[in-house]
Amino acid sequence: MTDTTKPLVISAPEPRTLDLIFTPESLGRLKANYRIVEADPENIAGLDEAILSETRYILGQPPLSAETLARMPALRCILNVESNLINNMPYEVLFSRGIHVVTTGQVFAEPVAELGLALALNLARDVIDADLDFREGRERWGGEGNAGARLVSGSDIGIIGFGDLGRALNRVLSGFRARIRVFDPWMPPSILREAGVEPAPLETVLSESDFVFVVAAVTSENKGFLGAEAFARMRKGAAFILLSRADVVDFDALIAAVESGRIVAASDVYPQEPLAADHPVRRLKGFIRSAHRAGALDSAFKKMGEMVLEDMDLMDRGLPPMRCKRAERETVSRMRSRPVSVN
Repeated sequence: MTDTTKPLVISAPEPRTLDLIFTPESLGRLKANYRIVEADPENIAGLDEAILSETRYILGQPPLSAETLARMPALRCILNVESNLINNMPYEVLFSRGIHVVTTGQVFAEPVAELGLALALNLARDVIDADLDFREGRERWGGEGNAGARLVSGSDIGIIGFGDLGRALNRVLSGFRARIRVFDPWMPPSILREAGVEPAPLETVLSESDFVFVVAAVTSENKGFLGAEAFARMRKGAAFILLSRADVVDFDALIAAVESGRIVAASDVYPQEPLAADHPVRRLKGFIRSAHRAGALDSAFKKMGEMVLEDMDLMDRGLPPMRCKRAERETVSRMRSRPVSVN
């Protein structure tokens, strides 16, 4: 295969890079089998007509207009290397032309689920504050240090959202003999039962759980849907762990609920990232802070590259992509996540 006959790939994965996504060996395979044109994601329309007309794949999720897509007759797939689909292109045009849009976001499910478990265990056993007290000579020994401690084992657990992350979280919780209830209005109850969890209304998940994990994507229907009323329904002393996107939560109401002592909480995501130095959540007692790092493992990033290569190979042979998750016509336009700015 000569350079001129290799399929053309526009690479625009910002803020990610090819070196982040691919191992050296995988990157070698990519460059051996494809012509790579690195591009500014904000200016795909400014590329030469010859490049656009020959492009088979786009690596990344750059904003695209219908006019730009019309200049790309050979396009087969947009391979998003973020965790969420963004409403920045005319999906109806893509679907009408049979162009796939896929995401590698499932690579983050297991790492995020494991950190979510760690946050829950820390909230349950006060591990972080106990360690800080020990460093300062204020430690409380034995039972005195467990006044508010509880077990995750045998507890009531609620999960809000049951996509890739919700399923991964259910797997890491499987050894704790917990009763797990799930609220996900996009998921048939039979699928939840087959996964070994109980379908439940949001009110039940909130009011009957010792630990509530939020792993729902942001959509046009649920922005800020977890607010003061939701936190008031939770059991006193229950733990709220936010792992997906901050926009599903009224963050001021979450802060107020923790300040009041009604619940404890942990979050890996925030309304603005990075947070202002004087943001009140930085000093909030009963709140564990993680800097949007739950999924950002090198092993997860490198897995993206393998998935991309496998799916491009399938499509090169006239088969559909199978490793990445495909955007669905009925739901993709409802997604309202913001793009990440830091890996």
